[in-house]
Amino acid sequence: MSRNKDKTDDTHKIVHHRPRAATRLRNYFLTGLVITGPIGITLWLTWTFIKWVDGWVKPFVPKDYNPETYLPFSIPGFGLIVAIFVLTIVGFFAANFLGRSLLSIGENLVGRMPLVRNVYSGLKQIFQTVLDQRGSSFSKAALIEYPRRGLWAIVFIATDTRGEVAKHLKSKAETVAVFLPTTPNPTSGFLLFVPKDEVIELSMGVEDAAKLVISAGLVAPDLPDVLEDVIADPEKLAKIRKPEDA
Repeated sequence: MSRNKDKTDDTHKIVHHRPRAATRLRNYFLTGLVITGPIGITLWLTWTFIKWVDGWVKPFVPKDYNPETYLPFSIPGFGLIVAIFVLTIVGFFAANFLGRSLLSIGENLVGRMPLVRNVYSGLKQIFQTVLDQRGSSFSKAALIEYPRRGLWAIVFIATDTRGEVAKHLKSKAETVAVFLPTTPNPTSGFLLFVPKDEVIELSMGVEDAAKLVISAGLVAPDLPDVLEDVIADPEKLAKIRKPEDA
């Protein structure tokens, strides 16, 4: 009887320890996935981009200037280096008087082409907005009550309301143009014109706010503290709400 009892106790111990071991293995696997996943995806995207640029640029490089002509192996990234060099040279010539003059002549010619001018002007505006350091960009992240009172949404402050919209809204309140991004794709969203006193500027940067939107709230730098301060303070709520809603 004692032997059977010992066997039963041993079986109990084995069954009791198996879930713990399985849990540890699962946690190790998830930890490894969290560490290597972003690194692997980043390396894969970088390598894919380098190969894509090489495939476009290398055919235009003369064989005499291509080191792969003399070497028994290919050089990944050579096309990317050439592309960066060429773009830098183009930017250098476009920055001086002669380059600006030639660019102006070329834009005038493109401006006379009915379909091409619309495509060119739209693409130029997009590239200037995204890449040009002198161009406008979102300056701050903020909170507004949307789509109704009591629900809060992250927005990016673009600029003060201008043009015809500002003319029509001037009599009602001083407004700002904000962009309300959607989750998980922050490149789509809504353009809203919101009264300034209904916008709560956040201390977090635009990049942190974008991470918050993309992650659907899982990566939230300091947002809970901001919400707690705003909701707990009646004066702050009174500033962003109309008297009849307060």
